[in-house]
This record gives sequence, structure tokens and C-alpha cells, in this order.
Amino acid sequence: MYQSYFGLAEEPFSIAPDPRYLYMSQRHQEALAHLLYGVNAGGGFVLLTGEVGAGKTTVCRCLLEQIPESCDVAYIFNPKLTVEELLSTICAEFGITCPPGNTSVKVYIDCINAYLLDAHARGRHTVLIIDEAQNLSADVLEQLRLLTNLETNQRKLLQIILLGQPELAAMLARPELRQLAQRIIARYHLGPLGKQEVAAYVQHRLVVAGAERLLFPVALTGQLYRLSGGIPRIINVLCDRALLGTYAQGRERVDRATLKQAAREVFHNPAAQPRSMMRPLLAALLLASTVLAAAMYQSLVQTRPQAKPEIQAAASKPSAALPDVLEWPASYPLSRSHEMAYASLFKAWGSSYQGGDECRQAEAIGLRCLTARGGLNELRQLNLPAVLLMQDRQGNKFYATLTGLDNQSATFALGDATRTVSPGAFAEQWSGHYTLLWRKPPVAGKSLHPGDRGPNVAWLAGQLAQLHGKASVTSKDQIFDAAMMREVKQFQLAQGLVPDGAVGLQTMMHLSVAADKTVPKLHREQGAK
Repeated sequence: MYQSYFGLAEEPFSIAPDPRYLYMSQRHQEALAHLLYGVNAGGGFVLLTGEVGAGKTTVCRCLLEQIPESCDVAYIFNPKLTVEELLSTICAEFGITCPPGNTSVKVYIDCINAYLLDAHARGRHTVLIIDEAQNLSADVLEQLRLLTNLETNQRKLLQIILLGQPELAAMLARPELRQLAQRIIARYHLGPLGKQEVAAYVQHRLVVAGAERLLFPVALTGQLYRLSGGIPRIINVLCDRALLGTYAQGRERVDRATLKQAAREVFHNPAAQPRSMMRPLLAALLLASTVLAAAMYQSLVQTRPQAKPEIQAAASKPSAALPDVLEWPASYPLSRSHEMAYASLFKAWGSSYQGGDECRQAEAIGLRCLTARGGLNELRQLNLPAVLLMQDRQGNKFYATLTGLDNQSATFALGDATRTVSPGAFAEQWSGHYTLLWRKPPVAGKSLHPGDRGPNVAWLAGQLAQLHGKASVTSKDQIFDAAMMREVKQFQLAQGLVPDGAVGLQTMMHLSVAADKTVPKLHREQGAK
């Protein structure tokens, strides 16, 4: 609700794992260095512990992006499993074939051992990552230790990385698990951010979200550090609530009282808040209609006091000169906005719109039509021109074609004119609905899974090769193997998709767009043609 008020393109303190918002503190860099050392070492266990919300998953995401190409990686994020279930999951993640319906521990281990020996013979390095490892039972931990018994004269054939909360370290200190503890070749405890790192963390996220004003004064750093304990996830929740409270009060930036009240609400401490002013206010705001929220915003803008000098300086970036509203040109009736918006969209693809069903026309020229509801980050990830449903200040709805988008500006085709506004400005008018076109791949409508083979998998191999700038070497009987699944997971992580290793419609679409250099894009990297 506060994004347009503060001139933000999107939520800066969402707890969703958006890679663009990653902040690598000195502690996170050291943790990553330990994991990379463990991956490249001669096998055994690597241990990373940290408090809830400290950023262990963030570090793991960075690790996956830097894993050498010679490594095959399996990632288990729900380790509340029995020994049999764990072994079955390991086989599934690595694409290891076992007899159907098998429940024998010995058979699973034999299959895994055979796979590890074959991988070693092919020069592959096998890595197993287990998140939330504090949930592993002693029996499962002992079975993991036994899996590392397979070795050559030079190295063990399975590298295991355990990520977990501090109680994982306490568990491994038990006498009955001392054999496993002795096989830990690298361990690191990811502590909270320091006071100065908290300030840098907050500033980093605000800049990525498009902030052009000083929203959290430096003087609040100490208070935010004390309230959060330096835990990134708690910082996110506190800052999000503080911005909402600041918006509700019509203030320019967060003050001490608002941050303190946000902490009371976040930590839900009734004894510390005999009279909570924010809770009823927030409840009212959350239940209010979009029209009421827009009216409140306009009222606040009209009565807002003159900005202080440091705020004016922060807002004096080039994008501040852009228009703050998108309006349908008066030379055309609003009723033509749909027709003209799709004419611009089809023109971007080198075709012409004939009127009527736009999706059926797209199919006729080998394109697919996607209509959905989302946010700015989704549009950035898809990176394709789109028709958006907008609303002007009088409440009139119209369609506009988004043809360009970066952190500073958004460019639209409106009728036969082009208009550029700041992302924050158009986000205030956008309903969230969009329609875009994308090139139909030969496997559209058919999901691909590890173990599949044939021409469809050959297409997938070709797309992945293009992404890495490699020559495509495929065959008609190409198999979707463990190495390909690892590449798919890494791509899904980078695109903000669920890293399940399967190639469904969403992953196909992102692959098709990312690998195809000929399609129209909202933003092209420097040097791209």
C-alpha cells in the first residue's frame, strides 16, 4: 500500500527470496567461502549453522550459482524422513534408477554406490545438500555417515553439506555421533549482522526497490540493530511494518516512535503496548478499498509539507523529472485503447493485429498468449512487452503497451504516442493485470522430467547450451539426466522459480525467452543486439 507514496517500484522488505535483493555481508561471504572450500575438498561433511532468518538459504543460493560444472548436486529441503525415505529421496534427486517398489535399505545403498562409482569414473563430483538438517534423526545421520564410507585412495565419493539451526551443532556434539563429527572438514556459524552492516543492508534493499528519498535516517540504525538483533528476516519485517506506519501517518520518513511501535506489533508483546495505536489503524488500512487508499494518498500529497533539503537532494535524480501519471491521449476515444494497445504489441513482434481475439491470432503466427496478474518483479523477469490494464486519476480504465522497463523508467505505447514515466508512478495506476506474447517452443504443453528422452529433451539441451554460450551437442535420443536437472534447477533459482528440476510451462517460457536473442525485450543488456 505504501509503494507509490514513497516512490518505490516494489516492496523493498519482502521476505521472498528474490536474488536481486541479496546482500552479502562479510559474514555471508565467509560462510560461502567455507561451503565452496568443502565442495572442492576431498569429500566428507561441511556444516553451516545459524539462527532462524540469518541467511543460510541465501548463502546456499549463492553456492548453487557457483557450483563447478563438474559437480552433480542434489538438494533436500524437507529432511523429516526415515532412513528408507531419505535414501529414496537421494535416488530421486540424483536420477538414480532403483527397482520399482523397493523398500530395502541395502538395495538403495547398492544403487547409490554404483552411481557414485560411475560418476567418479566420468570425472564427476557428487554433492548432497540438506537444509533444515536439525530435523534429522540420529538414525538418519548415522546412515549419512555410512554413505560417505565409499572412497578411493584420494577422496571420498560423496560430499554432504548440512545446513541447520544452532541445535544441529549441539546434536552433532553427542557422544553417539562423534564418528560423524570427526568427518566434518569445514564448519561455520553464520552470526547476525553488525550495526554498520544493518544500515548497509537496509540501504541496499531500498536502492534496489527504487527509493529516491532518505526513508530510514542513519540515527535509527542503533535502534533497528537492537530491536532485530541483526537478523535479516526480522529487519525485513520491522522495516516493512515501520514504512506502513509512516505512510498511515502521512510522514516523510520513519521516526523512532514509529519504529518502536512497529516492533511492538511485530513481536506482539501485549505488556509493552497498553494502548496500541498502529493495530486498529493497520486493520482499517488493510480492509479499506483501493479507491479509499488512492483518495487518502491524494489528500496526503496535497497537504504534504515542504520537503527538507536532504530529502530534496535525494529525490533530485533524473527519474524525478519524469511525468508522475500516465494518461490516455485525448485525440483518441478510450474505447479504442484495447485495439491500439494490441496493435502496438503485435507490431513489437513484427506482425499486425487484425482485431478480435488476440490470443487466437498469436497462435496463428507461432506465438503463445499469457494473461495473468502479477507485479513489477514478474514483468522484469519475463522481460517481454506486455499490454497492461491501467486506470487514470478519474477512475477511467484503459490499456497501454509496456515496451521498456528498467530501474529508472517505464516506457509505454499509448495510441500512436510514446510516454515514459517512473516505475513507481505507473505502478500506482496499474491493476496488476497483463497480457504478453511469447514464442511457442516445440514442446509446449508437455512437461519434461528427469529420465525423459527424445527430441523434446534435445530441445531443452539446446536451450541450456545457448544460455551458457556453448555449442549445442544433442541427439534424437537425448536423455534428461542428473547433470541436466542440475542446470535446470540453477536456472529456476536465478529466475525466481521453484527449483524442482522439472520443466513445466513456466520454466519453458522463461527458457524460451532467455535463450532467444531475437524476441523483443523490455530491457537488453549492454552489448546485446
